Amino acid sequence: MTSLTDRKNAAISRGVGMATQIYAERAENAEIWDKDGTRYIDFAAGIAVVNTGHRHPKVIAAVKEQLDRFTHTCHQVVPYENYVHLAERLNALAPGKFAKKTIFVTTGAEAVENAVKIARAATGRQAIIAFGGGFHGRTFMGMALTGKVVPYKVGFGAMPADIFHAPFPIELHGVSVEQSLAALRKLFAADVDPGRVAAIIIEPVQGEGGFYPAPSAFMKALREICDQNGILLIADEVQTGFARTGKLFAMEHHDIAPDLMTMAKSLAGGLPLAAVTGRAEIMDAPGPGGLGGTYGGSPIGIAAAHAVLDVIEEEQLCERANQLGNRLKQRLAAIRENTPEIVDIRGPGFMNAVEFNDVKTNQPSADFANRVRLNALEKGLILLTCGTHGNVIRFLAPITIQDTVFAEALDILEASIVEARS
Repeated sequence: MTSLTDRKNAAISRGVGMATQIYAERAENAEIWDKDGTRYIDFAAGIAVVNTGHRHPKVIAAVKEQLDRFTHTCHQVVPYENYVHLAERLNALAPGKFAKKTIFVTTGAEAVENAVKIARAATGRQAIIAFGGGFHGRTFMGMALTGKVVPYKVGFGAMPADIFHAPFPIELHGVSVEQSLAALRKLFAADVDPGRVAAIIIEPVQGEGGFYPAPSAFMKALREICDQNGILLIADEVQTGFARTGKLFAMEHHDIAPDLMTMAKSLAGGLPLAAVTGRAEIMDAPGPGGLGGTYGGSPIGIAAAHAVLDVIEEEQLCERANQLGNRLKQRLAAIRENTPEIVDIRGPGFMNAVEFNDVKTNQPSADFANRVRLNALEKGLILLTCGTHGNVIRFLAPITIQDTVFAEALDILEASIVEARS
């Protein structure tokens, strides 16, 4: 009999990479069962998509209720009240004490594309600045903004013009806040007139780049630079949003507001939905018809998103994220005492990571991180690696994970790290 893996290899482009060979049969909260009935603890959450857990009852109920009403009209043809209401909720919840407006699209990359379109329309400028190690999607604009070549850009030809990159401040890798700001000033002096820059886009915590939080001093300096030069600040909260960092949005850690914010992933608890929220006058810059999309703001995704926001509030998931993250980091700190390969443990809320180096060379060790990942997978724990060097394990379990399942996962994690050293 042909295996599922063989069927996948014969039917699906190899460009669609897979972190595991687990074929899901069912899932509940923080657990997944495969076609053979094997159980796994999910510390990936669909890459930060099911912050509220797989099949949260409130989300499922909202989706079922919407299915009984209608599944699609295209909001641009026949609008619906739930779209308006969700926009009102996000406008009220997003950082910034100013009038806001929102649009809904389908994916995080699409949200980023639209944020760039809006910024260019609002400023009449073209250039965009992003950061090394950042990830903003796999569309051509998303690839251009992303600060990592392999696997996201290699072989795909020329990227869109007027995209510039500055180094992201990571003290662990020798880049201070001042050095990053100096590089930005050098960029303005040598490569692009700040008067041509429409926006600076940044992840408050880098996702694919390694779960490095942006220092508050850096975020505040960026806000000042933008204000001084008429540049818009775009916060890419696609991976950081919706209670993951211990706040509803990661920008709330910095006491500043972006002009535009992109969000997706956990917004609809597993249903495809993304959004751009920003200053009302900026969001109104494109003319009617300039924004939108056939599936943008799917009524099923919108219904799920309302339920997600309710669950985050009712179950106090921001507080829960901080509690879980603290427990995880404390356990990793205890493991570190006998694991010199661990060079850093970090992350706000429950957006945490551990970074590994080779003890002999003191260089990033993707091999060690991958051994830990594979050991954990054998023991029933799904982990993801990330980072420019591939030497970081990121932790993205649902914030609703049960205490007993979480404790089991931590035991597996420790055993997997110990085994990787042997």
